[in-house]
Amino acid sequence: MRIGELSRRTGVSVPTIKFYVREALLPAGRLTSPNQAAYDETHVRRLRLIRALMDVGGLSVAAVREVITAVDDPERPVHALLGEAAERMVPRYGGEPAEGEEGDGEEDGGLVEARERVDALIREREWRCFPGSPAAEALAVALAALGAVGHERFAEVLDDYADAAERVARADLEYVGRHVVREELVESVAVGTVLGDALFAALRRLAQIDASDRLFGGKGEKGTEGEKGKEKE
Repeated sequence: MRIGELSRRTGVSVPTIKFYVREALLPAGRLTSPNQAAYDETHVRRLRLIRALMDVGGLSVAAVREVITAVDDPERPVHALLGEAAERMVPRYGGEPAEGEEGDGEEDGGLVEARERVDALIREREWRCFPGSPAAEALAVALAALGAVGHERFAEVLDDYADAAERVARADLEYVGRHVVREELVESVAVGTVLGDALFAALRRLAQIDASDRLFGGKGEKGTEGEKGKEKE
């Protein structure tokens, strides 16, 4: 197919496609004449991956290039490949310097304690990840923030959250494992990580409404007052 058809099929403009080629995100097409190039399904898949990483994952061009490099490395194990994509989508918080930045040299006591708690959790559950990873640091920052606002006891339910996280992670990877092509594997991680988080947050809220009614409602009435009010309108 020519670049115009590639653009129509993927929804990516021709100038943007040319930009991705210049930035080494997308392989150049096969030259059929001095001014014409042909593209195929591999270009369609690669453009889908690039847009998923940028639009859904929020990655920069430089970060996408690193992920693309990993995708194109046949020696890179699938586990390392998926980690390359997923770790770049871990939220960064105020207590954690962004990549390439340095901290102010002072360690907050609550954050140090939270990191120790996270390290212990990883060891106790025998998780095959390393303390200090972006996800572990994000968890430590969240725990430290809870402590800073007087909710340090929230850590008491951390194991319950970890149990739920393990079940969700298994479901995530079973979904990812349905894909065979490496681009599709990484795309599913990008979409699943970002939109999966939104999906799980909504499910959690629905479950909270149900649990609240069962624990504190007392009358077995379904829905909140606001929801029941909407039903009457």
